Amino acid sequence: MEAIIAKAKEDLAASLRMAAWYGLNEGVCNHFSYALPGMDDRFLLNPHGIHWSRVKASDILLIDSEGRTIEGKTEAELTAFTIHGRIHANNPRARCVMHTHMPNTTALAMLEDPTLLPLSQQSLRFWGDVAYDMDYNGLAEDREEGDRIARALGDKKVLFMANHGVTVVGESIPETFDALYYLEQAARLQVLAYSTGRPLNVVGDNMAGKTKGEYEKGGAHYMPHFEGMKAMIGDDFRD
Repeated sequence: MEAIIAKAKEDLAASLRMAAWYGLNEGVCNHFSYALPGMDDRFLLNPHGIHWSRVKASDILLIDSEGRTIEGKTEAELTAFTIHGRIHANNPRARCVMHTHMPNTTALAMLEDPTLLPLSQQSLRFWGDVAYDMDYNGLAEDREEGDRIARALGDKKVLFMANHGVTVVGESIPETFDALYYLEQAARLQVLAYSTGRPLNVVGDNMAGKTKGEYEKGGAHYMPHFEGMKAMIGDDFRD
């Protein structure tokens, strides 16, 4: 188990640095977490106050289901625990949870109709797998709000959070990071398309569903992206 935890800490630290590399972070805010296999009441979480471009594996916190730090130098930031802890508790599919305020996806979440449209090839991988929470309730500082957010996510992989940001979940850290990256790319292209003011060429439901199926058959396509980015960010995250 120690080796599993050590590897997960490295991957989580690497994913935070990758997010900073791509500009998906916001200052020292937002959170990535990972529920350890066989220890569903324990999850890893990035510490608050360290810029993501500088996070190391040794900085990653091990938190229990009540938000108490088991391993690490700091306590869990309150909204990190209330959002991530409740999603982990309520959604078995959410082994990894990544919550950001990345710009283009958040811009869509600010619209009266935030729907991620089947416009780009990047967007089609999320076809039928996006939930929308249209109720903004502040900073999410209590367990009840965390449970409400978890219910809004349901069995989807992506939750657009009105006037707030986005949460992406997955079964592994590399898979979830890859989805986070491509979600922002899909949102960026949609915002660019909106900016032209010209009619949109929306992909039909049948082709959208077919393409989504092709994505799912691709298997672990996210691993080359994750491992390639590790080479870009260097080895400093490993301690």
